[in-house]
Amino acid sequence: MENNSNSDQLNGVMINAYPDSIGGKLKDIIVMLKLPEFKEAFSLFYVLPTFFNSDLDRGFSIIDYNTNKELVDDEDLDALDKLGIKLKFDIVLNHLSVASPQFKDLLKYGENSKYKDFFINWNTFWQDHGELDKNGIVLPKKAYLDKLFMRKSGLPILNVVFPDGSEQPYWNTFYQKVTYNPITIQDLLTIEGITASTAEDLCKRINNQLDSIEDIQALDFGELVPYNVEISKILKKNRSYLGQMDINAKSPLVWDFYEKTLAQLKAYGCSILRLDAFAYLHKAVGESNFFNEPGTWDYLSRIKEIADKNQLALLPEIHAEYGSNLHKDVARRGYQIYDFFLPGLLIHTIETKSNTALINWVTEILENDYKVVNMLGCHDGIPVLDLKGKQVNGIYSEGLLEDKAIESLMNLIIERGGKVKNLYGADGKKISYYQVNATFFSALGEDTKKMLLARAIQLFMPGIPQIWYLDIFEGKNDYEAVERAGKGGHKEINRTTLSLDEIHKGLKKTSVLKQLELIRLRNTHTAFHGKLSVYIKDEANLSFKWKNQKEFAKLELDLNSRNFSVRYSHPKGTKQIDS
Repeated sequence: MENNSNSDQLNGVMINAYPDSIGGKLKDIIVMLKLPEFKEAFSLFYVLPTFFNSDLDRGFSIIDYNTNKELVDDEDLDALDKLGIKLKFDIVLNHLSVASPQFKDLLKYGENSKYKDFFINWNTFWQDHGELDKNGIVLPKKAYLDKLFMRKSGLPILNVVFPDGSEQPYWNTFYQKVTYNPITIQDLLTIEGITASTAEDLCKRINNQLDSIEDIQALDFGELVPYNVEISKILKKNRSYLGQMDINAKSPLVWDFYEKTLAQLKAYGCSILRLDAFAYLHKAVGESNFFNEPGTWDYLSRIKEIADKNQLALLPEIHAEYGSNLHKDVARRGYQIYDFFLPGLLIHTIETKSNTALINWVTEILENDYKVVNMLGCHDGIPVLDLKGKQVNGIYSEGLLEDKAIESLMNLIIERGGKVKNLYGADGKKISYYQVNATFFSALGEDTKKMLLARAIQLFMPGIPQIWYLDIFEGKNDYEAVERAGKGGHKEINRTTLSLDEIHKGLKKTSVLKQLELIRLRNTHTAFHGKLSVYIKDEANLSFKWKNQKEFAKLELDLNSRNFSVRYSHPKGTKQIDS
């Protein structure tokens, strides 16, 4: 197998981190990147969106796209530019924070807000397509509800209170948190007929329960039940919200917002723009509202027009079963795609000592000339849903792995401490597994030899290698971080902040230095701007060879022993890196 790769696809190696992943600010990452061991290791930096002002989901609930001054200084951008490092940022297309100026305006002015149609009122959207339930929420007809693709249990809504006291349900595909703030005696004295002593008793009783309940329907009023309706109104009026509120892409105001945002990101030095959650943006009655066609393509084309004006390369982020062929559709239209298949495939390949599934995937990349960004670990989990087959129009399309192999892969990572993330139906029942949260090193059984082998393979795969900062230093599952994060905090297992002292200690490990040696080779050697050929000796032995005129870099590996050798051309003759 061989392929002539496009030079614009090969822009070196990309480091991936939050602004505070090292030390506590972006400037600490820059200190790390200036160390001799990191010289010429990276050409790109995917800075996760706590770079901006945000309040939930570790950056993916954007308040606004101004820089987060607690983590980022203007001088940081100049320093990265001087290091020759280009930037990749996210635009979270599908949603904005409850605390965004747009949603705050909606909460303040209600029906009179200029941003009334910037977000999606659930009841308005489903009007005439369902029935009101006892809580005044439109429950879509079963045929519509059954088609909806859900990211969490229950209806994807957040109820908010308008200035007139009415509760309005707004579309909320992803995270939300509602906090019922403590009531005061003065609040309760507004209730007709209540005495000061009763108000004091009620205050103590109610406030003592607020931290331990999620729904005020569960409040115990004791013998003071007659006041429950009025107190519930007070609690609802005074509650506060966190949430990622879905944007209404039918509104011209939304597209004005996108125009301004892409120009703003370009001004920060953005070269690659990751389109987070873009597949949820187009919504229509009777659709799954995940990658609706042709609506999603129409929106993607509109975004591309804006990106082209700002010289930004687009990277649409999409998680879907391999058997759905969505990755093919995105690639066929000329976009880069995320290689969400590689992390699971590499663990499977290394653990089973079989290269069959990996070869099938690399063959597809080469034959179709996919432009990909690949990875091992990342800020999210290790994808497993992506590897599956799928029934499409009555025809089953195979996955990259059989279901048994995927289950075995999941169970292995879970046995090694991983946490499972699932998808749900509208009835709250699990309909599919989604990903496993673990560090890549822990997923490999915290085996240094396996980690180095996985890194070597990744770096010789076609596309842009994206490197999670923690993987370089063989980060282990962080169970304390998961516990601190509480419910839904499983992703924190792979987001440990490393101090600069820990970086210096890590750089004394041979395996860490060897990873950086391989990364530097991939980032600087001109062979990787040429042609890739893959040679298969048997199920356990294969080699990757990049060749560009007289320059070459070759990886030979043995899955049985987990040993590998890299030979590459050098002005002083052929050089070698062994596992």
